Amino acid sequence: MKILLTGATGQVGWELQRTLMTLGEVISVGRGQMDLAQPDTIRRTIEEVRPNLIVNPAAYTAVDKAESEPELAMAINGIAPGVIAEAAKSLGAAIIHYSTDYVFDGSQTTPYTEKDQPNPQNIYGQTKLAGEQAIAAVGVPHLILRTSWVYSLRGKNFLLTMLRLAQEREEIRVVDDQIGAPTWSRMIAEVTSQILAQAPENVSDFIASQGGVYHLTASGKTSWYRFTKAILTHDEKPGDRKLQRLIPITTQEYPTPASRPAYSLLDTQKLTRTFGLVPPDWERSLELVLATNLSNCW
Repeated sequence: MKILLTGATGQVGWELQRTLMTLGEVISVGRGQMDLAQPDTIRRTIEEVRPNLIVNPAAYTAVDKAESEPELAMAINGIAPGVIAEAAKSLGAAIIHYSTDYVFDGSQTTPYTEKDQPNPQNIYGQTKLAGEQAIAAVGVPHLILRTSWVYSLRGKNFLLTMLRLAQEREEIRVVDDQIGAPTWSRMIAEVTSQILAQAPENVSDFIASQGGVYHLTASGKTSWYRFTKAILTHDEKPGDRKLQRLIPITTQEYPTPASRPAYSLLDTQKLTRTFGLVPPDWERSLELVLATNLSNCW
């Protein structure tokens, strides 16, 4: 199997490079080789590589900045997935694409299933939903894996921000009324590969038969404030931490350009029923991340 992997330097893409290697030949590309804002580079790269499978974790992920750059966010998150799908279909290839809990409005009090109606409340969520719809409209064999609150020890994410702020500030105020599931990028990559490992020889036929939207997050739930408390509790390298006070606040006390859903927990039972995979608890994953300096593993 020849696999074209986008976003190779991102949090999920970096991990996928490792987990996909046992399944076939992986051709990893970044924005320099395949700019998702430029459809011609997408088509040209796919035609040159001629993969059996395209795995697309690349995305515009700056949630607040998207409010002031809606065209760019839509080009990368909404239009590019459709271009990828069209090119894949012309080759008889399949797609795995990643989406977000922010396609929902957060008005529920029970975990969202794949059958619940999306209603994104910010530009980022709207563009990610557009990407899902573009792929489905093409009719290419596809898996769309929605995840949430992605973190790792690479790139820009909430975990690294809180570790940095704890070194710089005596007080941190963190929102405590938004509920979700922090999800380690490595777990996303490993589950993706475990799904593919179940495929017979023809991956397109497998994805065509099992395809659609699936929710893939860690199990359990927490708030941003309680996530921060867990980060500081399990951090094995606190160094000269300045932090003295961690204060829970409401969403209203921390206004941002983009609205966030108050409740964005995703139900992963469909993933378990279909593929027999049970995501680990979010706090156990966090312990593993902080127990090792993963940035020096490779």
